[in-house]
Amino acid sequence: MSQEICWMSAVEVAEAVRTKRLSPVEVVDALLAQVERTNPELNAIITRTDELAREQARTAEQQVMRGEELGPLHGVPILIKDLEETKGIRTTFGSKLYESYVPERDHPMVERLKGAGAIVFGKTNVPEFGLLPLTDNALFGPTKNPWNLEHNAGGSSGGSAAAVASGMAPLATGSDGGGSIRIPAAFCGLFGIKPHLGRAASLHFPPGWETLSCVGPIARNVRDAARMLDVISGPSAFDRWSLPATGECFEAACGRDVRDLRLAWSPDLGHVPVEPCVREACEEAVRRIEKLGCSVTEVPLELEDLSGVLQSIVICETVTGMEAQRDAWEKVLFEPLRVFLEVGEQLTYQDLVRAHWRREELVRQLAPLFEEYDALLTPQMPVTAPKNGTMGPEEIDGQGIGPLGWIGFCFPFNLTGQPAASMPIGFGPGELPIALQLVGRRFGEATLLRLASAYEAAHPWSERHPALA
Repeated sequence: MSQEICWMSAVEVAEAVRTKRLSPVEVVDALLAQVERTNPELNAIITRTDELAREQARTAEQQVMRGEELGPLHGVPILIKDLEETKGIRTTFGSKLYESYVPERDHPMVERLKGAGAIVFGKTNVPEFGLLPLTDNALFGPTKNPWNLEHNAGGSSGGSAAAVASGMAPLATGSDGGGSIRIPAAFCGLFGIKPHLGRAASLHFPPGWETLSCVGPIARNVRDAARMLDVISGPSAFDRWSLPATGECFEAACGRDVRDLRLAWSPDLGHVPVEPCVREACEEAVRRIEKLGCSVTEVPLELEDLSGVLQSIVICETVTGMEAQRDAWEKVLFEPLRVFLEVGEQLTYQDLVRAHWRREELVRQLAPLFEEYDALLTPQMPVTAPKNGTMGPEEIDGQGIGPLGWIGFCFPFNLTGQPAASMPIGFGPGELPIALQLVGRRFGEATLLRLASAYEAAHPWSERHPALA
């Protein structure tokens, strides 16, 4: 039974706890045993809260036995990405600069998860300040991919993705400023959704991500992600970008008919090179989506490479925001990030303003497409997970790329603020997962959940587990 619990969905766990078929204590004990089995190899969880989790589980059990009103995630263990502050639990941001930092308050998302009955189960590994699309840092080292230990889990929510994929928890938090939910979800065979900018309130630390980053769920199935999104959505006084509550139920979108959807498909956005195995898998997934009854049209989308725009915004704002700690940070930073400081010294305020102008041009370029179509389909990543000890591929399908060339499907939709989701569709060489990206209209998360749940029902992915687990 212990192993069965590890692969139950969050919705299943919540229902089993509510109906007294499972105790939250049983659930926590089963998952802690799985952590003992798998985490030493993966390095996904970097701060464990075993006793706190057991204490929360006992409290949750007592609430069930007393017949109290239970939240939608009551008794469900959830892992928290180490970029999100947790009251009384060390939060390092993946940096030696914050190795001993213990916050006095919870991140708004953590607060809402606790309010829904979730059990905080530990903190997951990240690249330093979330600044890389792979998970490695000078404090804890790399997080390995559970499907192939020679490869990385992706970033920046790599610890969260590796843990969920290996059965350590049914759900984990992520944040996405340039692909950081979608990249590790894609590389680890999970469903991850970057909500619309402001859908779920955040605290935006470190600086540099305020107009780019969203917090959201990483899950093994679509319904779990939708339920978590329902819990964490809504405004906060701490986040000026947070959106008002709409009363929309994202979980209710799961299972709805998709035969009226009009979808656009772009295999490369006009400029992103793609490995043949990825392109073939994505084309097959598009054909499967057509068989669900959706209308799919390949569109001649020609976006320019906007990696310089992302770099200008993130580096300008991060380096400026860390100015007071610059000397201390420089002494302990993860060596691949030194280029951030060097480039930051050369950028001007004109570069930052021009970057925001180009964001606006991108929004206007894409607007007609989303007036005609309900969603856009693209490959999520043009490659499978890179090996540990690298900063990603230097070429794709024989074509040389820049340092951000391999995340070219991700960050354009951080620049526009639109919702986007990564959906598992198969495997490539080395047993490494491949994913399709679903991009929605503004405020269109429900459409993405509706489409992904229909695909999942026809082509289930969550029954397949890494051999390590």
